[in-house]
Amino acid sequence: MKAITVTDQAAGTAGMRLTERPLPQAAINDVVVEVHAAGFTWDELTWPPTWTDRNGRDRTPSIPGHELAGVVTALGYGTTGLSIGQRVFGLTDWTRDGTLAEYIAVEARNLAPLPGDVDFTVGASLPMPGLTAWQGLFEHGHLRAGQRIIAHGAAGVVGSMVVQLAREAGAYVIGTGRAADRQTILDFGAQEFVDLDNDTLEDVGTVDLVFDIFGGDIGKRSAAMVRAGGTLVTIAGPVEKRPANGLAVDFVVESDRAQLNEIVQRVRDGRLRTNIGTVSTLDDAVAVFNRSERRKGKTIIRVRP
Repeated sequence: MKAITVTDQAAGTAGMRLTERPLPQAAINDVVVEVHAAGFTWDELTWPPTWTDRNGRDRTPSIPGHELAGVVTALGYGTTGLSIGQRVFGLTDWTRDGTLAEYIAVEARNLAPLPGDVDFTVGASLPMPGLTAWQGLFEHGHLRAGQRIIAHGAAGVVGSMVVQLAREAGAYVIGTGRAADRQTILDFGAQEFVDLDNDTLEDVGTVDLVFDIFGGDIGKRSAAMVRAGGTLVTIAGPVEKRPANGLAVDFVVESDRAQLNEIVQRVRDGRLRTNIGTVSTLDDAVAVFNRSERRKGKTIIRVRP
C-alpha cells in the first residue's frame, strides 16, 4: 500500500517520503480501516511517540497522522461494536503507524460511526481539535453557563472549536489571535477579540477559564487572570505559572467514542463548523507539508477520491 513515512527526526517534514508499506493486520480488538481522508498535525514530527514505541525503542520508518475517516475492511479477534463495511472516524494511538496511508490497523475503541451525511473530509477534520476542545472545556475546565473564558488562538483548528463549544454551553467567550484573524474569530462566535500583538491582554479582566495553546509568556500572563476557583487549561506542556487561587491542568487528548458522537452530531445539525484549510491527495501530500507559507485551518489528505 502507499503511505507517507519518516525515518529522520532532524529532517522534519523534509524527511517525509511516499513509499510502499505492507498492508496492516488486525490484532486482538483491532479493525483495519480503508482510509478515505486523514488529518495531520504540524508539530507531531516533534513528538517522541512518532519515533519510538512504548518502551522507547526506535520504530522507524513510521507513518505519521492520527486522524482518519474511512471504511472498516477487517475485524481482529474479539472486536465488538463495529462491523465490516461501516463508515468510521476517530483518533488513533500515538505509538502505532498512523493515518497517512491507504489502510491502517487501529483499536476499535478509538473509532466512532461516521454518519452517511458527513463527508470523509469533514470526518477526518474533527477528532483532534474536537476532542481537545471538548475535554479541555468540560472534563478539565468544568465549564458552566455564564462563565467568562479566554480562548487563545481562536482562529486555529483547536481554538475555533473551543469558541464554538463554549458559546453553545452558554459561556462569554473572549478570543485571541492576530489582527488579521479578528473577523474569523468573531464569525466563529467570540463576543470579544484581543489582538495579542497590539492589545493588552490583561485589559479584559479576570476570567473563569483560560484555554491556552501557546504556553510561554502568554501562558504565564494568562495564569494571573484566572479568578479564584477558576482554571487554566493548556495543551502547550507543563504549566510554567499556576493561577494563585485556581487550578492549572495540562493534558494530552484521548480518543472517546461518546464524545466523537457528540461532536459529529453538532456538525450534522449546524451547531459546529469545521476549520478545514488545505485539502490534498496522498500523492501530493509531501509537497503540501513542505510549503513555507502560514497554514490556516486543518490540512486534510484525501487518500481516496
